[in-house]
Amino acid sequence: MSYIVFALKWRPKKFEEIVGQDTIVATLKNAIQKQRLAHAYLFSGPRGVGKTSAARILAKALNCKDGPTVSPCGACPACLDIANGRSLDVIEIDGASNRGIDEIRALRENVKFAPTQGKFKIYIIDEVHQITPEGFNALLKTLEEPPPFVKFIFATTHPHKVIPTILSRCQRLDFRRISVIEIIAQLEKIALDEHINIDKKVLFAIAKSSDGSLRDAESILDQLMAFTKSSASLEDVNSMLGLVEQDTLFDIASTIINKDPKRALELLNRVVDSGKDIANFLVNLIEHFRNLMIAKVTQADPKLIDLPQDICDNLLKQAQAFSMEEIFGAFNIMVNTQEMAKRLDSLRIPLEISLVKLAHDKKAVKPVPAARPKEEDPPVRLKDEEPPAPEEDKNEKKLEIEEGAPVSHSGGSLEAVKAVWRSAIDNLSKIKISAATYLDEGTPTKFANGALTISFPINHSLHKESLERKENKGVIEKVLSELLGFSVRANFILSKEVQPKTNNETSPFVKSALHMFNGRVIKEE
Repeated sequence: MSYIVFALKWRPKKFEEIVGQDTIVATLKNAIQKQRLAHAYLFSGPRGVGKTSAARILAKALNCKDGPTVSPCGACPACLDIANGRSLDVIEIDGASNRGIDEIRALRENVKFAPTQGKFKIYIIDEVHQITPEGFNALLKTLEEPPPFVKFIFATTHPHKVIPTILSRCQRLDFRRISVIEIIAQLEKIALDEHINIDKKVLFAIAKSSDGSLRDAESILDQLMAFTKSSASLEDVNSMLGLVEQDTLFDIASTIINKDPKRALELLNRVVDSGKDIANFLVNLIEHFRNLMIAKVTQADPKLIDLPQDICDNLLKQAQAFSMEEIFGAFNIMVNTQEMAKRLDSLRIPLEISLVKLAHDKKAVKPVPAARPKEEDPPVRLKDEEPPAPEEDKNEKKLEIEEGAPVSHSGGSLEAVKAVWRSAIDNLSKIKISAATYLDEGTPTKFANGALTISFPINHSLHKESLERKENKGVIEKVLSELLGFSVRANFILSKEVQPKTNNETSPFVKSALHMFNGRVIKEE
């Protein structure tokens, strides 16, 4: 007997074997038991999650010699013919190759003929969204009032492309992506039955790369068995699929925690040298920080993270070393890395800059002290600035600041703020890098009575909302007040304009690189 691939050999043959679609299975079973079957169903959902398999099982349940039944025997002529794809009463049609009005007219003419063997004539149309609008219109009347012995089952990965007049005539069932845990359980079952010696970490890597498609996972397992001689290792599946190991993602995050940029660059270089897709690595790293965020918020709930319990436990441990602001800051930096890569047509350099920026030891950088006039020299005042108050008044003002009372300052100017703006962001980055990253996108636009207005583009509302939090606003006001020598209150607003595409000189990533390596822009394209 010729070899049968896992995706076909392990295709569900009864409702109980359908993985990860409990709600849909319960709906179909109840409809059969209560004899409330619709004349047309639309099965929608991602690829490889059981849409066509469920349609065939439903067809067997209706045409089995014991049917309609929720447990088709699988042994009668009707069940065997449907399983082997040779039933005259169950017609499977590919919507991509039978999409025109002529094919649909032929289908409409054949609908009127009674089934030859079973109780129902069932049309299963896969990728139904491929049918042309003219074809759909030719089917409307038949779909709305089909003969009592006809059932339609449509399957599609793009339900939004099906015209509303068809959708309104169908009972829609949405299939979901299958979780990593459920895929691993099914792969373990296959490996046990097929006498395959395989580690659970390998199964996890397969399940993670399948993106919720059980069929894809089964195909990858099949391919892996052909790729290896005996048992499969984690290195085998990573080599075959070009995957980034989960341990590498943990190691990268650890370099950020330990402030070890050299180690971060070494890990990135190892990923590149091993032939991995660097864009896929960045996506995986963003997902890793997403998992850290979920772990921190939910105490590593496996259902929300969709990873095995041991990995969730490790995520929770690592998440304790990050604040939520630092995780959000990492998100912002990595997403900006993708945008910068589009402009430079290269991903490695922006990614190296981002990793160094995230893992750079800020404590090793000495803070730039704020310039203060010598005691023996008279203080330098800006134009229109009021003369300094007597010493006892200064003490009173300092006491008011410390006690939290509002202090206004009519002196100073917007030009003075702009003069220290770069130093303020640099000093802030030594205290809280995420706040400095967000503030770097803002522009000081107004200063009056001690209140500084900082404007952000309208598409940067996240920056504004984050900086308005008490802990961020307080540290920004403290840094600005120390640099300017008087109390400053910060207000954040959104401008009406969307941030334009930045050039090389204003890009925050390039500015960071120039500052870090003491460089300058030679030429702009």
